[in-house]
Amino acid sequence: MKARKKAVFNWSGGKDSALALQKTLRQNEFEVVSLLTTINEDTQTSSMHAIPLKLLLQQAESIGIPLHIVSLSAHHKNYETGMTEAISHFKKQGVTHFIFGDIFLADVKSYRESKLNPLGIEVVEPLWGKTSEEIFSEFLQSGIKTKIVVTQADKLDHTFIGKEINAAFAELLPKGVDCCGENGEYHTFSYDGEIFKTKIDLEITGAAKRTYEFKMDTGEMKSFEYWQAEMI
Repeated sequence: MKARKKAVFNWSGGKDSALALQKTLRQNEFEVVSLLTTINEDTQTSSMHAIPLKLLLQQAESIGIPLHIVSLSAHHKNYETGMTEAISHFKKQGVTHFIFGDIFLADVKSYRESKLNPLGIEVVEPLWGKTSEEIFSEFLQSGIKTKIVVTQADKLDHTFIGKEINAAFAELLPKGVDCCGENGEYHTFSYDGEIFKTKIDLEITGAAKRTYEFKMDTGEMKSFEYWQAEMI
């Protein structure tokens, strides 16, 4: 029997990650030795989805794959430094592939490849090349359960926080919003389905508006407002 290639799965906690992981485990080509998540050192939440670390750990325990945490801070460790250290750690274990749940953002995929390939790590994208509509349909058929926990405030208001991603959801989206949120319109937390041995208890107690500054490709700093679920 051919030995499986060792891989690390880059875990966001959301629906695309869950779907990509489910496909990876079903295909059985890779031995997924660890999930990997970047968190904000100050808030102890995931970098983009703002999921509390304790919930990420519950997901990993339910899935049955250990979670490797890369803790990032503006003052101590940035993304590139943190990922380089993680790659060094996993290469010692024989890992040759990093798996992601991207769909079609070519610049994101190119960025990952430009950083990982020179370090001897191949990028794998199980969902790549399909349209958002195709991936949304696959997700609905997957049986994975997920809720919205972050929205870009100028795209989706606070009433979307806590909504389930189901067949009726796409009908609620304003024109121009990607049904999978691939342009950052929304982020999710997956809590049940085939990959989970036990359901994750998620309680959303409210929504708070947060403002973040991002450095654009031009070097300009730009502010974005988000609605974030308050989770326990």
